[in-house]
Amino acid sequence: MRDQKITTSTLPPSMLRVIMPENLNALTTVVSAGEPLNPDVAKNWLENAPKRRMINAYGPTEGTICASAYSIDEIKEDQAIPIGRPIDNVRIYVLDAHMNPVPAGVPGELYFGGEGVARGYLNRPGLTAEKFVPDPFSHIDGARLYGTGDLVKYQKNGDLVFLDRIDTQVKVRGFRIELG
Repeated sequence: MRDQKITTSTLPPSMLRVIMPENLNALTTVVSAGEPLNPDVAKNWLENAPKRRMINAYGPTEGTICASAYSIDEIKEDQAIPIGRPIDNVRIYVLDAHMNPVPAGVPGELYFGGEGVARGYLNRPGLTAEKFVPDPFSHIDGARLYGTGDLVKYQKNGDLVFLDRIDTQVKVRGFRIELG
């Protein structure tokens, strides 16, 4: 990255934790994705290059990778870094167990819909039916939402914050692992 003078890169936080940011002066935009971004990692990357832009991106593969993004302007060490707001062509909902929207501050499962949502899992009709549900908020025939299994909440300003998983899935260095 240093030798090729890379200016923009997307890396998981586990990689950002071990790369020395001060050696990458050409790197002006860093997108963190794949797992929750720890405030100390973001702070390290921003302090070593004051003009560097850092974005915390969120999105599972089922949604063509990126569903929301948050541009990090300041680091509050006692708070999780938000996963932001939906990108263009993505609709995001925080829903309770009955598929009802929850108000800001109340945790719920993150669902998203829109142009980038996959049609389902190859040769896995049962899992497709479970995770890709009819979109009750759309007027488009056949529109679906993808249930991520992520527990999130809206902040009062409209940004989303990742809280936890609602199932047994874990991520290790950005890789999704289904413990079952």
